[in-house]
Amino acid sequence: MDKVKFTAMKDGDAADYAMLDVHERDYAAGTADRLLTALVELDESLSGYQVTRLGHSLQAATRAWRAGADTDWVVAALLHDIGDIYAPYNHDEYAAAILKPFVREQVTWVVEKHGDFQRLYYAHHVGGNQHARDRFKGHAYYDDCAQFCEAWDQSSFDPAYPMMSVADFAPLVREVFARKAYDPAVIRSGERVPLTDPALAAGRAG
Repeated sequence: MDKVKFTAMKDGDAADYAMLDVHERDYAAGTADRLLTALVELDESLSGYQVTRLGHSLQAATRAWRAGADTDWVVAALLHDIGDIYAPYNHDEYAAAILKPFVREQVTWVVEKHGDFQRLYYAHHVGGNQHARDRFKGHAYYDDCAQFCEAWDQSSFDPAYPMMSVADFAPLVREVFARKAYDPAVIRSGERVPLTDPALAAGRAG
């Protein structure tokens, strides 16, 4: 592989950085496949639940898909806990940072805050603040995050639930991460899209 001439970045020239730009774009193009590999590794992460973290992720995404969620929501449901392996204390922020350049602002916010919203269901049992989500009351995406957690996150620990596979969702992940990063037409700052579309759900059920 070609290498730059410099050993300190300040000494690089236009040719060095043009070459690096090509390599970095090629590497970035493989992001979706690296994430799908990391998703499979969730099968060996946090234990103790009736499903693995991979099972939980697939179940959440399957529920989103069957409810008629759009691509951004489905991929967010699939990857919302991808940070559990590397960032167990801020996995929500980790996942949101990965998604941020490629999905709606609304979806990024929900993924980033879902850890606090999930505390409603368990924090009072472990001496924590069950109502950590309350500090976000009045935010435009508050209800979206509450619905995301209620319908797809907290409910997706059922080993009997018929889940779709990683392969089923792979095309959606590749579609999202093939988008132009930070494209305003994708980010759609301030816009809200419903989590579910009954007509889309009906079509998928068929």
